[in-house]
Amino acid sequence: MKVVVLGAGLMGKEAARDLVKSDRVEKVWLADLDVRQAEDFAAKLMSDKLDILRLDATDDAQLKEVMSLGDVVINALFYTFNEKVARTAIAAGVHCVDLGGHIGGATDAVLGLSTEAEKKGVTLIPDLGVAPGMINILSGYGAGKLDKAESIRLFVGGIPVEPEPPLNYNIVFSLEGVFDHYTDPSLVIREGEVKEVPSLSEIEMVRFDGYGELEAFHTSGGTSTLSKSFPHLDTLEYKTIRYQGHAEKFQLLVDLGLLSRDSEVTVGGQQVKVREVVKEHLTPKLRLGDKKDAVLLRVIVKGTKDGEEAYYEYDMITEKDPQANVTAMARATANTISVVAQMIGGGTIKKRGVHPPEVIVPGDAYIKEMKKRGVNIIETSSETAATV
Repeated sequence: MKVVVLGAGLMGKEAARDLVKSDRVEKVWLADLDVRQAEDFAAKLMSDKLDILRLDATDDAQLKEVMSLGDVVINALFYTFNEKVARTAIAAGVHCVDLGGHIGGATDAVLGLSTEAEKKGVTLIPDLGVAPGMINILSGYGAGKLDKAESIRLFVGGIPVEPEPPLNYNIVFSLEGVFDHYTDPSLVIREGEVKEVPSLSEIEMVRFDGYGELEAFHTSGGTSTLSKSFPHLDTLEYKTIRYQGHAEKFQLLVDLGLLSRDSEVTVGGQQVKVREVVKEHLTPKLRLGDKKDAVLLRVIVKGTKDGEEAYYEYDMITEKDPQANVTAMARATANTISVVAQMIGGGTIKKRGVHPPEVIVPGDAYIKEMKKRGVNIIETSSETAATV
């Protein structure tokens, strides 16, 4: 298969790194407006399979021309391009996957193109990161093993292996995105009803081997399409994992209005957005740099099977690969989107149209492929617990 990767940022480059290792992939194009960073990456990777292309994604004709080179397109551009790229994929007759973007309804817009995609004979899957993405696939896999799924609880966090005060946090993706997740309301299902709860609320303690007791709290966006794919759940919630005390400190910033999108002040005659000032001030202090990060994940699906209460739980701890200098977040995210792209291109996924990950990606095959890449997802269940 031939694959086009749009965007030579961290996730795009790491997806390309995984693709060129695959015997099933014969050609990879990495396309970006900033050709230099892509060429620097290619020079280090030294793969005959990889070519670099200059792409201005705002140029419709050029975008279609580049995407038409591949059988499958991995969209690792900023989420504001997702709908445009999806429409272009359908027009070009190529399969496409993206990293998601709940903000501004980007994922809903892509899902709305399902009829057009099916008519064109292509498969599009949005939201293929970690959260959403990996958690969706595992939720769908666990729910599919039950006769009836009643509860899905999700816990995910990208954290530094060695925390530094005062925030005990380093940026593993956009700080702007972190602010959005902390300020927008979180969608949950409670007693069968869809509701919104404030982000940073309902803190609970969770434990992971090697990390001790951590805190988890509501943040926006994590449940993604799950509430629509499983509308009959009694409970659905997503919480972000951090070191203890993190939520309280960020709640203070929220309460003071420092993370508001609209708050402005006048300084020296210039009007500035307070949030932009906070972001610019914190970004250099919170960069991960050479430090090690970890992604911790837990998916708990409960319900009934053969008339009895049953559950399936999926746990993952992934740390930065120091040899390849690849962050844990990049390992988990880029490998997820690469694996699923290859499932489509290789024929494992045959269904056409636009589908969220939880209803189309086979969980067993996904877990096996991720294990090959050093990302180990451990399943436990009421069945395994009964035999211990």
